[in-house]
Amino acid sequence: MDLLSSMLKNIKAVDNEWHETAQRHLDNLTKPVGSLGRLEEFARTLVAVAENKSPLLDKKVIFTFAGDHGVTEEGVSAFPKEVTTQMVLNFIRGGAGINVLARHAGAEVIVVDIGVDHDFGEIAGLAKMKVVKGTKNFAKGPAMTKSEAMKCIETGIELANGYAKKGYKIFGTGDMGIGNTTPSSAIASILTGKPVAEVTGKGTGITDESLAKKIAVIENALKLNKPDPNDAVDVLSKVGGAEIGGIAGLVLGAAANRIPVVIDGFISTAGALIAYCIKPEVKDYIFAAHNSVEKGHKAMLDKMGLKPILDLDLRLGEGTGAALAMLMIEAGLKIYKEMATFGEAGVSEKS
Repeated sequence: MDLLSSMLKNIKAVDNEWHETAQRHLDNLTKPVGSLGRLEEFARTLVAVAENKSPLLDKKVIFTFAGDHGVTEEGVSAFPKEVTTQMVLNFIRGGAGINVLARHAGAEVIVVDIGVDHDFGEIAGLAKMKVVKGTKNFAKGPAMTKSEAMKCIETGIELANGYAKKGYKIFGTGDMGIGNTTPSSAIASILTGKPVAEVTGKGTGITDESLAKKIAVIENALKLNKPDPNDAVDVLSKVGGAEIGGIAGLVLGAAANRIPVVIDGFISTAGALIAYCIKPEVKDYIFAAHNSVEKGHKAMLDKMGLKPILDLDLRLGEGTGAALAMLMIEAGLKIYKEMATFGEAGVSEKS
């Protein structure tokens, strides 16, 4: 049995009784019932995922998956592809947005080379798990073979399994890859059924003219490659990206290990949507960090029935939104664990 199949057998929907157990405790805290809104939801989710009345978030990690994209040859990005390599080095030095916000959230950052078109050599701090040296230009044919797409997913699962064994309690996802809003838009269109123009935005800041070209490139690629909307791995292989596949695998692996996973923005949500279409039960383990300014992001969240925690006009990626959302999630857990009950505080309850 392959790794993906074995993981899928371990993914079960969370037991609603754990939600109810957590809610009973929350309702007994010194506050009006439900008055802390979504913070209470976050606590309930953590209790239900861990199946533990007193879950921990003492070890947090954000995985920033990096990969290049052949479709950049079509002029769909404002930046040259060399920036992917340069930003990976910036992550490792600790100088990027994700490094700053992860430090603030108390989370580690693991930089994963899953598909960068560059040989980094021996560099401390880089998880070298390269599946492809960049995807192929999907305007001319499939981005990857189905075998490569599957290997990307399995790489994410392997990371989830490894860090679960190390005792990490919550995962975050991030990405780096010049041009990766283009495959993400393609995935969004196929798996939500919405027209390409409705789910394609300006990415890193392209012009209106370049946006029109980007939409046309995706539309033509879908006609050429004919990805099967009922086969998420086929979609990933034909118009996806290595980092998107890695994120999909991490989400699947997190759910199989009963670990909550905080997905970042547009690209991370494309990966999560691939995972969801493979195994819908993963939804119970996902926190949607934020709603980005990318047009297709909300469509994908809606498809999965996920409500974003933040809406801050973010569009950086890297895992930055996931780091910020972890602070809110942990706040919910602290309320659940540290706030006094009416009995403990000697406060009269509502009559």
